[in-house]
Amino acid sequence: MAAELQSIIEHAGEILLGKRDRIRLAICCLLARGHLLIEDIPGVGKTTLAHTLAHLLGMHYQRIQFTSDLLPADILGVSVYDRQRSDFVFHPGPIFSQLVLADEINRATPKAQSALLEAMEERQVTVEGETRALPQPFFVIATQNPSHQIGTFPLPESQLDRFTMRIGIGYPDRAAERQLLSGIDRRSLLERSQPLLSPEQLEAYQQQVASIHISEALLDYCQNLLAYSRSAEPFRQGLSPRAGLAMLQTARAWAMLEGRNHVLPEDLQAVLPATIGHRLFLTGEEEGDGGAVSLLLESVAVD
Repeated sequence: MAAELQSIIEHAGEILLGKRDRIRLAICCLLARGHLLIEDIPGVGKTTLAHTLAHLLGMHYQRIQFTSDLLPADILGVSVYDRQRSDFVFHPGPIFSQLVLADEINRATPKAQSALLEAMEERQVTVEGETRALPQPFFVIATQNPSHQIGTFPLPESQLDRFTMRIGIGYPDRAAERQLLSGIDRRSLLERSQPLLSPEQLEAYQQQVASIHISEALLDYCQNLLAYSRSAEPFRQGLSPRAGLAMLQTARAWAMLEGRNHVLPEDLQAVLPATIGHRLFLTGEEEGDGGAVSLLLESVAVD
């Protein structure tokens, strides 16, 4: 693993205590040019993780607090008439950032949620008939409260599918929680730290990920996973080609974090729960609990 990436994981682990595996998955998602959905209860560090990554990677960062009265224009921007110019001037919204935190995304209406679709897929937005490119690199981290909480609007499948990975943070273990309770404030610790990477360096790493080798045998394994999800009766709906691309790209990033220039089946299996856990469900299952992913891995052998 490159020294810079290892240093980022270590420094982020000092901010978000006891969650190095979650940090590793988040960085893997970013290296794969993907978008990340963090689903968990309030107060476990979802926003802290997003802020930490933005700071350590030197990215321009903006937070959008999703609420029930949020409008698409609040995200994308709006044109305002300028008397001096006698013309309308476009004022960019917070989506025009390198890292956007869509905080509590499922508290906004579907209309507001849909404002992110084009940005996440095409890395551009169309406002008032004009298409505008977004800054590069561009990365969305969305946080989501559990759907049983009051005032939430479930994300539609089309929106969920735009997220390359979904992870949870979970409660810290006893040792990490004791350190958190007795130590200094984590946000003040973050403010004292310096960026460890530039956006240009990050883009170079993303290009390296794309060059990681995937063998024909591993492509067969990936296709077998996709095919089984589409044909086996327990699954509500099979995995799409987009899901297959996400699996391979995140597996490449995981292999690079492991210090290899080729992907092993273990890399694909390591990222699979986070990559397809929000895309694959058993029949009659409302929310994924990992059962569908476990069944898929058990049912498809590595040749």
